[in-house]
Amino acid sequence: MSFTLPKTPPVKSTDSKISISQIIGLDALKLLKDKNFAIFFIASVLICIPLAFYYQLANPFLTASGMENPTGKMTIGQASEVLFLLALPVFFKKFGFKKTILVGMLAWAVRYLLFAFGNAGELSFMLLLGIALHGICYDFFFVSGQLYTNARAGEKYKSAAQGLITLATYGVGMLIGFKVAGWVADEYQSDYKMIWIIPAAIAAAVMLIFMITFKDSKSTTNANEL
Repeated sequence: MSFTLPKTPPVKSTDSKISISQIIGLDALKLLKDKNFAIFFIASVLICIPLAFYYQLANPFLTASGMENPTGKMTIGQASEVLFLLALPVFFKKFGFKKTILVGMLAWAVRYLLFAFGNAGELSFMLLLGIALHGICYDFFFVSGQLYTNARAGEKYKSAAQGLITLATYGVGMLIGFKVAGWVADEYQSDYKMIWIIPAAIAAAVMLIFMITFKDSKSTTNANEL
């Protein structure tokens, strides 16, 4: 499939001199002057804190709960990613960027509440549903965020902007998230109810802050532009 993609060579700069900041992608920092992009940028870092809980603690939790073949069942999350990726353009076109990304944030909070109150017995469906929400959690936030970043950055800076967002989320955000998840796990040990309530609360708080502060302008709701 990769060989069938169109040729996309780097955009040639019309500037006579190329600065060090252009070479290493620091020009993308100019996007942070846009209040809405800065809010999205900060929210992206913060939402990676609860994200790290899933990557670090989900499998040990499912194993400790007594679920059979937890690793195999976690692949439900990858299957849901594919399904919701196909649904994303439709949702995007109908509801716009802000509502789409808010649904992604809400899904993180709901997922962790399902983990907090579910079990491997009669309530095993809650654990499976929490795993299946991975498609909404990832696609509706991170993929939508990548599309939004492309739209805001334009052709010249989109590669640098994507690198900046990746560094902020999977670099800074995940580093903080893994540290926080480790502290919480050390504090509560096998009390997984509290371990999952904490990232649920963090995700809900990030969602509320984003909902209040991010202004959904016309340009960010145009699905064709994104």
